[in-house]
Amino acid sequence: MAYTAAAPAPSDAGTPGSMGDVRRSNLALVLGTVAQSPAGFHLTRAQIAAATGLTKASVSSIVLDLLDAGILRELGLNPQGERGRPGVGLAMNPARGVMGLEINVDYIAAGVTDLSGAVVVQEILERDNRDSASAPVMTALSALAAEVRTAAAAKGVEILGGGLAVPGLVDDGRSTVITAPNLGWRDVKLDVTGLLPGLPLGVTLFNEANAAALAELARGPAGGKDFLFISGEVGVGGGLVIKSELFTGPEGHAGEVGHIVVDPDGSPCSCGGIGCLETIAGQDAIFSAAGVAGKRQTRSESMSALASALTNGEPASLLAVQRAGRSLGVAVASTSRVVDIKAVVLGGHFAVLEPWLRPPLLDSLSRYAPGKFLPEHITIAAAGENGALLGAAGSVVRSLVEAPHRLHS
Repeated sequence: MAYTAAAPAPSDAGTPGSMGDVRRSNLALVLGTVAQSPAGFHLTRAQIAAATGLTKASVSSIVLDLLDAGILRELGLNPQGERGRPGVGLAMNPARGVMGLEINVDYIAAGVTDLSGAVVVQEILERDNRDSASAPVMTALSALAAEVRTAAAAKGVEILGGGLAVPGLVDDGRSTVITAPNLGWRDVKLDVTGLLPGLPLGVTLFNEANAAALAELARGPAGGKDFLFISGEVGVGGGLVIKSELFTGPEGHAGEVGHIVVDPDGSPCSCGGIGCLETIAGQDAIFSAAGVAGKRQTRSESMSALASALTNGEPASLLAVQRAGRSLGVAVASTSRVVDIKAVVLGGHFAVLEPWLRPPLLDSLSRYAPGKFLPEHITIAAAGENGALLGAAGSVVRSLVEAPHRLHS
C-alpha cells in the first residue's frame, strides 16, 4: 500500500519543542519510511538512518519501540543495497490489522486488511437500510464486525482500529451523521466505539465517497495524484483528491457531485433539491427508468438484470444509461470549471456500467468541457466495488503511520 509522505520530522539536532514532540515526530518518520518502501524491499536500520538523516542509534531505539508495539517485524538478513555484513530487514507486521466497515442503503460490510493493505477477510451482507432507525443497523453491523474480527483472529491478525464509511455528510469529532438522505438519517449520533470495543486506535467515521477516493489514491496508478472520484450507489457521491490529498473543504463537505443540479426542471431529490445528478444517475433512478426495479430483487439481482438488458440491446435500459452518462458529463464538466481537475475515476455502478456509460459521458464532456478531458483520463476504480471499505481501513493505517505513538497513549 502506498502512503503520502509524512511531514519531515526534526533531526536529532532538535528544533524548538519538547523532547517528547521530537520523539513522536521521529517515530512517524521512521515508520513512514518503512511503510513507503517498495514491495519486497525490506529496509534495514542503517538504510532507514541514511534515508531519514537520523543517527543509527536513534533509529535503533525507535525501531525497538515499533517492534515492541507490534507494528513492525524483522525479516532476517537483508543483503540489498548495503556493503559489508547484511542488516536485518524490517516490514509492517502482517499480524496486525485494521477493519473497514460500511453502511449503505442496501447492504452492510466489514473487512480486515493487514498494515500493508492486503485483505485478510471480508463479508458483505445485503440488508435494506432505507429509512431505518440507526440502532438496528448498528446492531446488525456490530454482529457482522464481531464475526469478521473472530475470523481475522483465527488467521492470527489482531485488530488495532477501524473506520466506518457512511453515504452522507459526517462529523467524525462528534461521531455524528449530519445528513444521509438515502438512509433517512439527520443529526444521528452513532456509537462507533461499540462496533469494535477495546481497540487502541478506536473507530473513525468517514464519508463513503471520500473513503473510496482514498482507496483509489492508495491502490490506483502511481501517476493519479489529482482526480475526481465519483461513487455510484443508490445515491451518487464524490471525493476530490488534489496533490495526493483528499480535499474536503472547510467543513468537510466538498465533493458532493451527486447533488450538482443537471436538470433544473427535473425530479425532487432526497436532499430536498430539484434535478440533482442523483435523480438521473443514481442506482434507483437508472433501475426505475430501465424498468428493471423490483421490490423482491436484491441490489445484485437488479444490477444483473440491467446488465443483461443492456447486453440484449433493450431500448429502455440503453436510454436510461445514456441519459445517466450525459448527465454525469454535465456534472463533471461543471466541477472541472470550478476545480482544475482533468481526471475522473468511476466507482460503484458507474464502473459496472462503464461499457455503456462511457460513450454518452465522453460525448457530454466534449460538448460541455471541450478539450478538458482526454478519454484515457476517464477510468474505473482500481479498488473495485469495495473501495469505501478498503479506504476506511487504509485511512486508519495512514493515521497510525503518521502518529504511531497513539498505540502507547
